[in-house]
Amino acid sequence: MLNKLDDFPIHQTPEPIAVPSTSDRNVYDRTWFNGYTADGAYYFGIGIAIYPHRKILDCAFSVVERGGRQHCFYGSRRAPLERTEMQVGPFRLEVLEPMLRTRVVLDDNATGLACDLTFSARTAAIQEARQTLWSGDRRAMDSTRFDQFGRWSGVISHPDGGIKVDDRTCYGTKDRSWGVRNVGERDIGGAPMPPPSVFFLWAPLVWDDHISHAIFFDGTQGEALVREGITAPLYRCEAEIPGVVDGLDRRMATARHRVKYVPHTRLAQSAEIDLVDIDGHTTTIALDPILKFQMKGLGYGHPQWGQGMWKGELEIGGESFDPSTLDPLARENVHVQQVVRARQGGQTGIGVLEQICFGPYRPAGFSEFLDGAKG
Repeated sequence: MLNKLDDFPIHQTPEPIAVPSTSDRNVYDRTWFNGYTADGAYYFGIGIAIYPHRKILDCAFSVVERGGRQHCFYGSRRAPLERTEMQVGPFRLEVLEPMLRTRVVLDDNATGLACDLTFSARTAAIQEARQTLWSGDRRAMDSTRFDQFGRWSGVISHPDGGIKVDDRTCYGTKDRSWGVRNVGERDIGGAPMPPPSVFFLWAPLVWDDHISHAIFFDGTQGEALVREGITAPLYRCEAEIPGVVDGLDRRMATARHRVKYVPHTRLAQSAEIDLVDIDGHTTTIALDPILKFQMKGLGYGHPQWGQGMWKGELEIGGESFDPSTLDPLARENVHVQQVVRARQGGQTGIGVLEQICFGPYRPAGFSEFLDGAKG
């Protein structure tokens, strides 16, 4: 079970690096990105993850332009032993400089979707609090995540045209996470259980000289399971970032959210986030969506290309769809990210609001697994 990384003094257990510290089938390690412009002209998402006990490495790339179709590439293969081998068919991720610069390439392929993109960091790495969630007496999620904010440059081509990605106008977030979370096919066998409920919001936002970040997991009554708010400096270029971490991120005492939903959906029409610092001072951020991206385009909840599902030794696939024609309450369509304009006092910013809500959620008036907001 040895690989190249075993030559470095980085072991955390007596086992080789390739052996996870848990036998949980749902252990994973993922790299994820988004990219978007302040005017909402386009949004793209990227993901690649390994599931060591499932022996799967899968990836996805998806892009949508305002008023157009969302185009998606999916890839899956048997996981390699070398963790640095981050390639699935025509897709590959290259870490050019750890914690600073990453290149993502999707070579020409049968789906008609391709890209050559480079992410350059504009913040130090920001570690979120460990996220542990339970489903009854079973641990459903236990993960660590860090984020970096940055800019993108490069090109995208898709079946309806192409995009020149300019680092002067294209913002983005890098999201690295690892641990245990529900992936792959649903468990079978044993006593029947109701489908799990979840309420999740994630709001990474970019301002002129800083970033703000908020994450929420709530229970069905609105009780806080995870609440975190952070602000951190935004640097002009990679060279100004003082290190992997800069020690200048400010952790809030808590954070709060209020979401107004589009009638008959679980999609945000607008939202507000409160960041409450340790002195009790509250900063309220208003969010106005300008573009929607379906997260199933990256495999989240996709009925055929769901994350961690075995597709074969090496398989790729693709699809294009019009987001405006989808049933917003179909299970695979509820999980979205929206590009949002942000307002905080006299300041304006840009970012995304990720949202997923399955099951009853009392603060919104949801009483069933997939009922919509009252109209």
